[in-house]
Amino acid sequence: MRLSVVGTGHVGLVAGACLAEMGNQVVCADNDELKIAGLRRGIPPFFEPGLEELVRKHLAQNSLTFTTSVPEAMHESQVVFIAVDTPSRPDGSADLSSLLNVSHQIARNPNGYRVVVQKSTVPVGTGQRVQEILREGSNGTGEFDVVSMPEFLREGMAVQDFLHPDRIVIGVESPRAQRLMEGLLKPFNAPLVVADIATAELIKYASNAFLGLKISYINAIASICEQVGADVTKVAEGMGHDPRIGHRFLSAGVGFGGACIQKDLSGFIRMSEDLGYDFQLLRQVLEINHGQPVRLVEKAKRALGGLEGRNIGVLGLAFKPNTDDMRSAPSIDVINLLLEGGARVSAYDPQAMPTARSLFGSAIGLCPTPYQAAEGADALLLVTEWEEFCHLDLKRLQGLMSRPLLVDGRNLFEPRDMAEAGWEYYGTGR
Repeated sequence: MRLSVVGTGHVGLVAGACLAEMGNQVVCADNDELKIAGLRRGIPPFFEPGLEELVRKHLAQNSLTFTTSVPEAMHESQVVFIAVDTPSRPDGSADLSSLLNVSHQIARNPNGYRVVVQKSTVPVGTGQRVQEILREGSNGTGEFDVVSMPEFLREGMAVQDFLHPDRIVIGVESPRAQRLMEGLLKPFNAPLVVADIATAELIKYASNAFLGLKISYINAIASICEQVGADVTKVAEGMGHDPRIGHRFLSAGVGFGGACIQKDLSGFIRMSEDLGYDFQLLRQVLEINHGQPVRLVEKAKRALGGLEGRNIGVLGLAFKPNTDDMRSAPSIDVINLLLEGGARVSAYDPQAMPTARSLFGSAIGLCPTPYQAAEGADALLLVTEWEEFCHLDLKRLQGLMSRPLLVDGRNLFEPRDMAEAGWEYYGTGR
């Protein structure tokens, strides 16, 4: 099937490459000329395991191409996916300007029947707005159906998640569009949830909000554990064996970040307000999450007797492992708090160093290895649970530091093992 994808961010580029992998002819469009130039050379603008290989493979096979022109991308496409960014406005609402602009471009280029699929995360009612734009903008000359197909991709696992989804949700109100989408999606062999458009839009918000709730809940439990001397990892283990609860997203730590959960929580809260409902529960989820970097830095501050003039090493900058994404990353708040306290900061991350350099400039030292970040440090703060940190030479680190103090924001290490190895160790909820 001939498909087009507008937007080459995490969602759009992964969708385009994976749809090509499933045997489709895909054209991806983006208005960023530098990004498109890089993609035409097979260079994605961000790190995602397995993505570059897919892009290069399908470029070579001519089943995946890139353009800066939406009309060119749409030419002969049966399905047009909109996967542009919908960032948060200052009031928490989703900025739909890019999505609506793309909708106007699609409307001005009618060419037979097309299904327009919104992949971007949007408030309920957006699909209806897109349908109105397509109808009015084409002056009745275009034949369009709108489908909502929210994405559930995890950064660092996005290619795997797209090719092997645990479910696919589509919001569709046209039998013709439903048949076309079912044909396109059949090779994925995943449970298909078919709903009306408003319900599909709400499923995305409800899902991410619930994940945020689980994370903030276990972080609140971790605070209680620290007061009573309990171990939050064992509390989570005991809870997780209950099939009604499950183990996933019950890891206490420095909080969630990234482009999705926090943004979607803010958007859901704002949407609820507009509907006359004060979603206080979700406000508390965000409040707890915002407090986690503060709690991490306070542990270091108490242990050191203050931050002024201290050398602090930070391990991990990306908001999670296997990505270079630092959007809303806890490391940003951690580093800013350290700098505000008068500390000197050295940091290391396997993938996010260029992003960190653009964010912090010369305000912090960016080191090529974790060991260089530890040189002369009065404390190390572990913020991202990269696999390579599990295999650090702890004795070598001790020899480099002024004081063997580790504040573990991801509970990557065992307190007893660290104590036996001569470390002063502070975990989360332990």
